[in-house]
Amino acid sequence: MDFHRFVQHARAHAKSRSRAAGQRLAAGQQPTTMFITCADSRIVTAQITGAEPGSLFELRTAGNVIPPYSLHAPSSEMATIEFAVLQLGVSEIVVCGHSHCGAVGALHGGGIDHLPAMRGWLRPKAPRKASDPAMRAEGQEHVRAQVQILLEYPFVAQRVAEGTLRVHGWFYDIETGEVSAGAEHAFLPL
Repeated sequence: MDFHRFVQHARAHAKSRSRAAGQRLAAGQQPTTMFITCADSRIVTAQITGAEPGSLFELRTAGNVIPPYSLHAPSSEMATIEFAVLQLGVSEIVVCGHSHCGAVGALHGGGIDHLPAMRGWLRPKAPRKASDPAMRAEGQEHVRAQVQILLEYPFVAQRVAEGTLRVHGWFYDIETGEVSAGAEHAFLPL
């Protein structure tokens, strides 16, 4: 889809929804779920989840990376998670990785030397050969690592301990469209 089609769609957007829907959305947001996923253009959260406007609070980052919590080095990701949990009061957080992820490939030795900001953000590990070109196992391992980092945020840990917040690790297979959820030792179909 080229940019011209995006512009045409944006021009027609206001006519494609009811006035009542616009008024409902303007009254404020009350999402129950935060969805943290990759910025990859092939991940369309509303298509995957069936979410309507206002029901998902989204955070998209390269490789769905969640930085460690540190008030000495705040980031937009930390601020967005804080807002979702403490201000909006979401009761669910989904961290969703995906197959064929360039960031996960970069974490495992993919060439990103020409992208210094990306290299600094991802902090690549020592290269290792992937067992699958789609890097499914590596992507799932990455989701587990990001969930663990998220659970170390003090306000997330507190809400989880209180039973008012649940954190989920999901994995979207771009090729098949299947979504699986992280269980104790494996990712299983939803």
